[in-house]
Formats: sequence, structure tokens, C-alpha cells
Amino acid sequence: MFEKIGKLLRKPGLKPLWYALYAAVITYGFHLLYRHFAAEINAIPIIHAITQWLMEVVFSQSLWINRHILGLQVTTSDPLTMHFINNGIVWISAGCSGLKLFMQVTVLFLLFPGPWRHKLWFIPLGWLLMHITNVFRIVTLSLMAIHLPQYWDFAHDWILRPLFYLVIFAMWVWWVERKVKRKKGKD
Repeated sequence: MFEKIGKLLRKPGLKPLWYALYAAVITYGFHLLYRHFAAEINAIPIIHAITQWLMEVVFSQSLWINRHILGLQVTTSDPLTMHFINNGIVWISAGCSGLKLFMQVTVLFLLFPGPWRHKLWFIPLGWLLMHITNVFRIVTLSLMAIHLPQYWDFAHDWILRPLFYLVIFAMWVWWVERKVKRKKGKD
């Protein structure tokens, strides 16, 4: 019986399924471990310092886009809070820094098969994409705070938070199609 199951699992047509399952286990496993150990991880001085720095960068870049590109009237207050003309606010907390997502991208692509020389540029590219997505998220939440405040919580929790995982998934698909399959084809 185990031999039949083994043969079934080794079928070449199931390889994409195994890749997807492996990526899902890495991504969700990291998420669970991070949630469980978040207090300990965030108490590490260098992690705390990076988180604070990223919060300030996300805040200043989002504020700049809101003011200079979108022309929004925004006032600010400490800590890292944007106030809009309709009394809507967007506050950048430690969870908005994006550092967890940087770590998640790093772990996923370090553990996933593929050429190491390409991981050296792909992982930092992933960090950049996570940061751009994060700034986009904050700017979108700013617009929601002004125009659709009744949907702000829904957009925050159910649209914009999953957006990060959609971007990670797109990166993973690109990685599998361009780096894993290509490397396997050369072997």
C-alpha cells in the first residue's frame, strides 16, 4: 500500500502541487511561528530598531505621496499619525513596518529550491516589493479614511492585508517558473 502511495506521489504531473504545498507550509509555518514568538522576536534590540526605522520610512513616504501626488490635506501628530480633513486617521504601528513580511520572503526563498546566486538578488527584490506594497496599502487606507471610512476596517483586514500574500504568491510563481524549472531542466 505504501509503495503505491509513494509511486503516486512521485508522478511528475504532481510536482507543481508539491511545490505549492511546500511553499504554503513554509509561508504559513513562518506566520504561526512568528505569531507565537512575536514578543520575543520584537524584543531583540536590532529588530526593534529596524522596526522603528521602517515605521518612519513607511510613514514619511506615504505622507509624501498623500500630500504631493494625491494633494490630500494631511496634518500629523506623534506617534506617526496622519489626520485627514474628515477626522479620519491612519496610524503607523509596529505591525505596519513590513519587517515580518521581509522575514517571511527571506525564509520562503531561502528554503525553497533554486539557484543560490539568484536568491542573492531575488530576496532583496522581494523586500522592495513588500515595501512598495506596504506604502501602497497605507496610501489606500488614507483614501479609505477620507472617502469610505465605513469600509476602512474591512479593507485593512480583508483586502489590503491579504494583498501582501498575493504579491508573495506572484513572486513565488515567477521564481518556480523562471528559476526552479529552468534549473531542473539543465540538470
